[in-house]
Amino acid sequence: MTQPQKMFVFVGSYAESASSGVYTYEFDETEGSLKLLDQTSGLKNPTFLNVDVEHSHIYAIGEVESEGGKSGEVMMIHFDENGTLTRFNRTITTPNTTCHVQRDSENRFLVVSSYHGGMAGLVSLKENGHVGELLDVAAHRPEDGAAPHVHSAFFSPDEKFVLVQDLGLDLIRTYSIDREAGKLVAQGDTRTAKGAGPRHLAFHPGGKFAFVINELNSTIASYRYEAENGSLGEIEVVPTLPADYTGENGCSEITLSADGRFVYGANRGHDSIVVYAFDEAREKLTLVQHIPTEGGHPRHFALTPSGSHLLAANRDANNIAVFQVDQESGRLSFTGNTVSVSKPVCVRPYYV
Repeated sequence: MTQPQKMFVFVGSYAESASSGVYTYEFDETEGSLKLLDQTSGLKNPTFLNVDVEHSHIYAIGEVESEGGKSGEVMMIHFDENGTLTRFNRTITTPNTTCHVQRDSENRFLVVSSYHGGMAGLVSLKENGHVGELLDVAAHRPEDGAAPHVHSAFFSPDEKFVLVQDLGLDLIRTYSIDREAGKLVAQGDTRTAKGAGPRHLAFHPGGKFAFVINELNSTIASYRYEAENGSLGEIEVVPTLPADYTGENGCSEITLSADGRFVYGANRGHDSIVVYAFDEAREKLTLVQHIPTEGGHPRHFALTPSGSHLLAANRDANNIAVFQVDQESGRLSFTGNTVSVSKPVCVRPYYV
């Protein structure tokens, strides 16, 4: 008999280095429940994670004190079949703290994003998966009195390009990677609405569309993606909030269902997940639902690999809430299950 697949959920959080900051949970898809397997300390504010399931590696960002203030770092953490976490090497990355990390599929590079530094950093990976050195920094310059605030960087589907979201300059800058020289090479900019504040991006599984959640004006923008040059052509912009909501809000994460039929975005303030249906033929988004996240300030969320559940990390409620997904309609329903964890920021579910 074949062993049933286990699903691990890796969580990053705000934490002091002496406190637990990275966690492993096991997720039971039948019960919709989370069980803590292990936790590790040693990193200050390991808020964002990237997971290499094939090699059982986690790449966690952190921050360290430096002569100029605070610098970013990345730590490689190994996990075993029991979810036990073992810390390996760490490398100082950008001269400012980082908020996001991505990895290419060949395991040659990490790309880190620095909000306060307004820059993206290219970091090498060694053959054994250990973090190498900072190869290059692409620093964005202020424009018209606006300071750059790089919030995320995502590889294009074919990994020819890296698309960098700059919340401060209201733009998405496309870079290529000179892999021999270890350099980020700027290719062009896509401008968002003034004051939109692009934060995170998600590609449609077909590769022809991209969706960006704008933190500051609470919108989702859909784009046609041009694979030849890495450029984006705007299709439409839709609100993440109900029309009658008048309170403060800032958006965080965005993701798509595996079949590309539904787009999910998180509201912090309204504390909800918004669900849109995407009609690929018509290139049109249609509102499906707003649902409370069962806690304050949903910093991040993720769909499970099977698409059966959504896990929402509520930083201010110190919990992760579990939702059932109706995969025909895209609608979410709260399962009643939550797990307590201190200031969760990033949640990453994977079959192992």
